[in-house]
Amino acid sequence: MTEPPRLAVIGAGPAGLAGALAAAARGVRVTLVDAAEQAGGQFYRQPAAALGARRPQALHHQWRTWERLRDGLARHRAAGRITHLTDHHVWCVRRESASGPISVHALLGPAQEEGVTVRADAVLLATGGYERVLPFPGWTLPGVVTAGGAQAMLKGGLVLPGRTVVVAGTGPLLLPVATGLAAAGARVAALVESAGPAALLRRAPALAAQPGKLAEGAGYAARLLRHGVRALTRHTVVAAHGTDRLEAVTVAALDRDGRLRPGSARRIPCDTLAVGHGMLPHTDLAETLGCTLTGTAVRVDAEQRTDVPGVWAAGEATGVGGAALALAEGHIAGRSAAARLHGTAPDPRRWAAAARTRTRLRDFAAALEAVYAPPAGWADRVPDDTVVCRCEEVTAGRVRESAGLLGAPDLRSVKLLSRAGMGWCQGRVCAPAVAGLAGCPLTAGRRPFARPVPLGVLAALPDTD
Repeated sequence: MTEPPRLAVIGAGPAGLAGALAAAARGVRVTLVDAAEQAGGQFYRQPAAALGARRPQALHHQWRTWERLRDGLARHRAAGRITHLTDHHVWCVRRESASGPISVHALLGPAQEEGVTVRADAVLLATGGYERVLPFPGWTLPGVVTAGGAQAMLKGGLVLPGRTVVVAGTGPLLLPVATGLAAAGARVAALVESAGPAALLRRAPALAAQPGKLAEGAGYAARLLRHGVRALTRHTVVAAHGTDRLEAVTVAALDRDGRLRPGSARRIPCDTLAVGHGMLPHTDLAETLGCTLTGTAVRVDAEQRTDVPGVWAAGEATGVGGAALALAEGHIAGRSAAARLHGTAPDPRRWAAAARTRTRLRDFAAALEAVYAPPAGWADRVPDDTVVCRCEEVTAGRVRESAGLLGAPDLRSVKLLSRAGMGWCQGRVCAPAVAGLAGCPLTAGRRPFARPVPLGVLAALPDTD
């Protein structure tokens, strides 16, 4: 009896789940590899069962979509069509030969000392995205967290990051974060958004094409009003203040050119600042495979195929656009991979509805990206003594010196001259800020590994791998 083809899906968020379900339903043996203890990704992050959450749906919208994905995963697992490997942190994906199987190397468990290798005939990268972190004076104080980090604490741990919170930065994520914190009992002192109403109006035609999304945003705004949260648009965080931990933040208004308006600074007492400036695609594994990037995202065709044979990509890794877009892309990728693994030509008519959804949502995402770009001139406002790379304690002044005085032309050269990005995270956190301060493009790092790996795990790999 012929063994069914094997597909490894990396990431169990919306894109990975949709892809795994679509492929498994079409006779493919799927191994779903994910770093979390439960499926769902960041968007459908679930509290641990031991916490005994009585109404986890209160922390989410689109709960019925999650139930459909969750139940579908359970059915396919019970039937043996999907193997779900939780707490597996993938550090490398590679082909053994030009036409041979693909090896997915992962580290198992919280300690990440044990190596695991999954063999597959093809792979779907659904690795999601990560938050863009931009520095400012005081951003390293305890009490300053990313917006997504605050949301993860609430969804996954059922805990508040603090009692009095300022939510700041830019992007549509700020609305659900502020709403969720307020509904859970935090006092949200302010929602500070650097974009303004005029930016939304300029993109009105593209945004109006998705009335459901606009209604969702309006719903968040209405709930914030009910909680008495004041929204400060065209404002930005100038500095965070405190001795041992955060005590207050200073915010100021921005003019049309992104400059601070004189006399507009105000100090807001708080014990937590949840700050975010949008998302970036997570492309480390795609880079190790040699997939081509367009800008900061993995380039894919109409079937979600990369330019590396046997490798598909879907979700935020191909361009940040939200859960609904990730679901559409994952479904297309799963169906395409299933057809090609079975040796048949995919029929795009089978996923025509998902393709139309993908087109509409990509247009919507492009409009949002233009609206919620980081405020112009943010890098000029970062003092030289502000730490930018926390791992290596590299300051903004050192980065500027590398680019200006020493003439570093690109991000890699800045890294070599200043050590920014040479620490534990290998620039995953600080690279956007370093690029902005140095005035060079944010380019792929081309790292051989997607995460640090113990030498013992490397030594245990077979010589033929």
